[in-house]
Amino acid sequence: MQIELQELELRYAALRVNDTARAARMRASLAAHGQQSPVAVIEADGGGDLRYVLIDGYVRVSAARTLARDCVDAVLLALREPDALIMTHRLDEVGRRSALEEGWLLDELIIRHGLTQQELGKRLSRSKSWVCRRLSLVCVLPESTQRAVRDAVLPAQGAMKYLVPLSRDNRSACERITKNLGTESVTVRELGRLYACWRKSHAEQRERIEAQPRLFLRVDESLQADERSDTECLTRDFQAISGLCMRARRRLVDGQVELSRRRLHRAFREAQRGFSTLTELMLEDNDARPVHAHGDSAVVEGGPRNPDDRQSAGPVS
Repeated sequence: MQIELQELELRYAALRVNDTARAARMRASLAAHGQQSPVAVIEADGGGDLRYVLIDGYVRVSAARTLARDCVDAVLLALREPDALIMTHRLDEVGRRSALEEGWLLDELIIRHGLTQQELGKRLSRSKSWVCRRLSLVCVLPESTQRAVRDAVLPAQGAMKYLVPLSRDNRSACERITKNLGTESVTVRELGRLYACWRKSHAEQRERIEAQPRLFLRVDESLQADERSDTECLTRDFQAISGLCMRARRRLVDGQVELSRRRLHRAFREAQRGFSTLTELMLEDNDARPVHAHGDSAVVEGGPRNPDDRQSAGPVS
């Protein structure tokens, strides 16, 4: 069935993190291939006009709004609201939700729909301790910090790893750091540096970190750069190259890449030449050999990869 966007109630939009990269891929796929899978809805209770509560498919609906679409394909679930939420969570791909997002869902099912922790554990095939751990994330983290995670200012992994223990130690300090970080996104590594230095600092230094966390990160980065050896800096360079290669691979596989562009091929050849030079310098020792993923030493042949070997990018919507 098709449903007009204005008939949808986005009641559960706050249960997921705003993943800008995923949203961009969805918009590109929707524009190029159209909607490939329906969103899941249930009928809304009460009111004279027929309306629907969106259960699953918030990224698809957001992409459709951005592209000025009026309708989306939908499947109507003949389930009660909590049953529909639990079903879509169980059908979700493994690893799609962070522990904090799961905590938001559990909190919603308990507060709005009156389910117990024991019942949730049984229906989600999880232990009671699993339910308690995720609910504790929601209870411990201040609302301002959770809002920053939803807006993708703070990474969910970093918030769970560093800001949860910080909030347990000093909730007001967590709130001040979240507020003073502003709206520019930070990385998990940066949150880890903030928390580590906050823990080992005395009261006055902690106040400075809380008041100007971004200034602290800039100063700390410059001090670390001065203290690093050339070997450490080169190791970081190689790690950065590895990350860039993985990002480029994702764009080739998942993105809408115009492989015929001459600038793209020229940039690829320049990258090849640069990496070949690095390879020669690293293998100047006669005994050095590149190591394959299986642990066998062998010579790695150069040259561009056959375009036919690359996986084609399919629609994601």
